[in-house]
Amino acid sequence: MKQIYIKNIAHRVGVREWQVENCITLFDEGATIPFISRYRKERTGGLDEVAVAEIRHWNDVFTEMEKRKETVIETISQAGALTPELKTRIENCVEARELEDLYLPYRPKRRTRAVVAKEAGLEPLADRMYDVSISDPAREAASFVGDKVASVDEALAGARDIIAERLSETASVRETVRQIFKTRRIVSKATKKAVGPEAMKYRSYFDYSESIDRIAPHRLLAMLRAEEEGFLSLKIDADPEKCGKKIYYDFCQERRYPAQPLAEQIHMAFDDAYKRLLEPSISNEVIREAKEKADIESIRIFGENLRQLLLAAPIGQKRVLAIDPGFRTGCKVVCLDSQGNLLHNEAIFPHPPVSEKIKAIQAVSEMIRKYDIEVIAIGNGTAGRETEEFIRRVPMPKEVRVFSVSEDGASIYSASEVAREEFPEYDVTVRGAVSIGRRLMDPLAELVKIDPKSLGVGQYQHDVDQSLLKEKLDNTVVSCVNNVGVNLNTASSYLLSYVSGIGPALAGNIVEYRSQNGPYKSRKDLLNVKRLGAKAFEQCAGFLRIREAENPLDNSAVHPEAYHIVDRMARDLGVTAKELVGNADLCSRIEPSRYVDGDFGLPTVNDIIKELRKPGLDPRASAQEFEFAHDIRTIEDLKAGMELPGIVTNITAFGAFVDIGIKQNGLIHASQMGVKGMADPSKVLKLRQQVRVTVLSVDMDRMRIGLRLLK
Repeated sequence: MKQIYIKNIAHRVGVREWQVENCITLFDEGATIPFISRYRKERTGGLDEVAVAEIRHWNDVFTEMEKRKETVIETISQAGALTPELKTRIENCVEARELEDLYLPYRPKRRTRAVVAKEAGLEPLADRMYDVSISDPAREAASFVGDKVASVDEALAGARDIIAERLSETASVRETVRQIFKTRRIVSKATKKAVGPEAMKYRSYFDYSESIDRIAPHRLLAMLRAEEEGFLSLKIDADPEKCGKKIYYDFCQERRYPAQPLAEQIHMAFDDAYKRLLEPSISNEVIREAKEKADIESIRIFGENLRQLLLAAPIGQKRVLAIDPGFRTGCKVVCLDSQGNLLHNEAIFPHPPVSEKIKAIQAVSEMIRKYDIEVIAIGNGTAGRETEEFIRRVPMPKEVRVFSVSEDGASIYSASEVAREEFPEYDVTVRGAVSIGRRLMDPLAELVKIDPKSLGVGQYQHDVDQSLLKEKLDNTVVSCVNNVGVNLNTASSYLLSYVSGIGPALAGNIVEYRSQNGPYKSRKDLLNVKRLGAKAFEQCAGFLRIREAENPLDNSAVHPEAYHIVDRMARDLGVTAKELVGNADLCSRIEPSRYVDGDFGLPTVNDIIKELRKPGLDPRASAQEFEFAHDIRTIEDLKAGMELPGIVTNITAFGAFVDIGIKQNGLIHASQMGVKGMADPSKVLKLRQQVRVTVLSVDMDRMRIGLRLLK
C-alpha cells in the first residue's frame, strides 16, 4: 500500500499512520476485524472494530483505485499523450473524482460533435481560437472551407464544438463549476405523472428546494426515489450566466482578453459548454455525491438498528410454546425444548371464522402441561394482539411468561433454503412458528439466518448503495456474533459461518465433526476438523465457547494463545487455573504489569483479567414481558392526549416508529423526543425498547399517528 494512501486513510479515520500500516499488514496476514480489534490491541494501538472496519474499507477502495490508475495510465500512454507531469498527477490521486477528471480528455468516447469537427480538420482553427492567437476568426475560418466544410459559419461552429468539449473536460473548469453547484439548492417539481395515491406520498416535494449541502438524507433519498418513479424532476438551481462569466474570467486570466470578434465566438463556445455539457454532467455528479453522503448516513442508521436487533435480550434456554397467529387459517403452535428442537406442532382455531375457543384452550393447556412449558412466544403480525389476549385467559402456572415477538422476516426464513434444510418434512407455517420461538430464546442465533433487509429496521434500504450496504450489514452481523460468542456444541452451521475466520465451508465441517464424534471437549479438538488449520484456529478459537469444558478457559474469551499467562497468574497466587477463573477476589490481587511479555502488552493482560472475573458473560440483557393497552385495538380507538405503552420498532434519522398494539405504527418525530426541541433519535431510543408515549395526532385519511415520548 502506497504511503499516500496510508496517510489519507489515517486522516479519514483519525488515527496514526503506523496504526493503519499495522492493520493492513494484519489483513494481508489473513486476520479478521473481530480478531484484530480484540486480540491485537498492541499492534493497532487499541483501535476498536469500527476504526478497523473503516481502515479495511479504505484499503479495499485504494486497492481498486490503484488498479484503475494502471488502466488509465496504459490508455493515455497508448494514445501517445502521457507526460511525466500527467503520470505523476495520476499516481498521486487519492480521490476517484480527481482521477476521472484527469482521464476524461483521453477516455475513448462516442462520436461527439467535437469528434466530427476534428474529422473535418477544424482542430487547428479551434486551437488558435482557444489560444487567443488570432483576432479575426471569420477570416481564419475561411481557409478551412472546402470539401468537408461548406461555409465559414460551419467552420466556426465546428471549432466552437471542439472548444466546448475541451472546456468541459478541463479539470480546473469542472472543479470551478462543481464548487459553485455544491453551494446551491436542489429543486424538485412535480411532473405530469404526479397524480394518484402513489404520487401523493411525495406531495411535500412537489414544489420544494433546499441547499444541496444541508439536505437531510431521508429527504434527498425520498426525492430521488420519486424522480426514479417519474413523479418529480430534480435540478440544481445554479445561475447559468454567473457560471459562464466565472469560467470566462478564469479562462482570460490564464491568457488575455480576446478581441471583440473572437470574444463573441469564445462566449458562444463557453455558453454551449456550460448548458450542453457541464451543467448536466456536474449537476448529476453533485447530486450523486450528495446521495453518497445520504447513503452513508442511512446505512449507518440501518447498521446500528441491526446491531440492536441482533443483540436484543434473549430469554435463554427455556422450554417454549410458540404461536404463529392467524384468523382464517388458525394459529400454528409449536413446542420447543430448551435447545430449540421441535417437539410438537398443531393448529388451533380460537378466532373467527372457526371460533373453537374451548377446544383451543384445552389444547394449549395440555401442551403447557405435557411439555413443561416455561415461556410462550406469540408473533406480533395479523391476529397477534387477539391471540395474546386469548392466551392470557388460558389457565396455566403463574411462572409461565408470555411474550410478543416481532415476526419481521419470519416468512422469509420459513421459505428459505436454510429452513428447508432444518425442517425438510414440515411446511412453511411450522417453520415460521419455530422461528418465532427461537428468536425469543436467542434473537442473534435465529436472525442471522434472515437477510437483514427483511427485518424491517432500515431506512430506504433498497435505494442506497447496495455493495456498501452489504459490507456494513455483514460487518455488523459478524461483530454481533463474535461479541456475544458462540456455543461450539449447539450452534448451527449458519451461525458458525459468521465466526471470525470460519465461513460456510468450515462451519459445515465443524458441525459434521460434531455429529460424527460427539460434543467438543476442548478448543484444541477444532484442529481435528477437516481443513481447519492453524490460521483458522487462531482467528476463531477465542470466539467459540465450550460449556462444562475440562479447561474453564475454553468457555471464556481468553484466547488459547494466552492460556500460559493465566497459568502463571494462578501459580503466583498459589491456586489452580480452575480456582482462579470466576473468582473476583483472586483476580483483584493480580498485578497486570507483571505479566506483560513480548506480544502480550498491558491492554491484552487487562482484558484477560477482566474476562477471568466473569468468564463467558453474555453482554446482552434479559428479556422483559410487555403488555399493550387493553382498550386500544384499532386506529379508531385513538384520541389525542392518550398515554400508551409501546415498543420501538424502527429508528430513522427523523424519528422512531413505535408499535402501540394496532396495525399502524406511530411516529415519534425527532422534535418530540427532547426537552429542548430536536434530538438524535439513535441517541435517545433503542430498538425494541419499551416506552410510554402520548398521542399527539391521528390522521385517518393517511393512517398516520403522531406521538410524543414521555420520560
